Amino acid sequence: MSSPSQKLGTSEGLCAALEGLRARWNRREFVHPDPIEFLYNYDDARDREVAGLIAASLAYGRVKSILQSVGRVLERMGEPARFLRETPDGSIARTFAGFRHRVTSGETLALLLVGVKRVSARFGSLEACFRDGLGGEDETVLPALTRFVDELTAAAGACPVHLVSSPACGSACKRLHLYLRWMVRRDEVDPGGWTGVGPAKLVVPLDVHMHRIGRALGFTRRAQADGRAALEVTAAFRAIAPEDPVRYDFALTRLGIRADGNLAGFLAECGVTERADA
Repeated sequence: MSSPSQKLGTSEGLCAALEGLRARWNRREFVHPDPIEFLYNYDDARDREVAGLIAASLAYGRVKSILQSVGRVLERMGEPARFLRETPDGSIARTFAGFRHRVTSGETLALLLVGVKRVSARFGSLEACFRDGLGGEDETVLPALTRFVDELTAAAGACPVHLVSSPACGSACKRLHLYLRWMVRRDEVDPGGWTGVGPAKLVVPLDVHMHRIGRALGFTRRAQADGRAALEVTAAFRAIAPEDPVRYDFALTRLGIRADGNLAGFLAECGVTERADA
């Protein structure tokens, strides 16, 4: 791995490379296959926030399986917010009886959905619940996300940890930070919908691709893609884009996901040669 450099994160060369990468990849045409595409089907932010949480929660495993599972769930719900509002808890469980996505059973999914239903009823929306835990002095969304997960799991009456992990456990919470990116940011890729939360406090959704890139750029030395690594990578991006530290997330992850992505070329443009052990 290249040696970390404080100058690297603020260099004009890196900024230019990132902006060029974003101009190339941050387009709707490069979204598929990505679970964010389900959010484009909902104009109402109340529907989008529910659909987004489902899509993010099930975004583990093979992408083809993810898209199939999310599609099955949302098809059964129709208008997600209305479905939860008007469907009794027992009927939610029956609707998803027999559902399975890897280790997620229909019973576990129903628990999460009942939690979403109750939190939405109590606060008025998932966004309102999240905002309730967000303090003006908070540097990142982590305190609010911890409270949000606590509210969801308490309302569900059980804790589907593999669906909604908490930052309090040291997890990078990649899928929940991805969900926040979708709902908070608004551009050609991210549809937004949460107008009361600013992007400046977002944390990078640290998956294996972003962790690899972060290590190569010297943003973190941590071997594991955990919560601390996510904060270190986010801090480096915040030095570049203080008001939007996840601005380059979608474009950067295309380098690891798409066959036509050129990670080595991007790193070379940044003046970095990635070592095999990075």
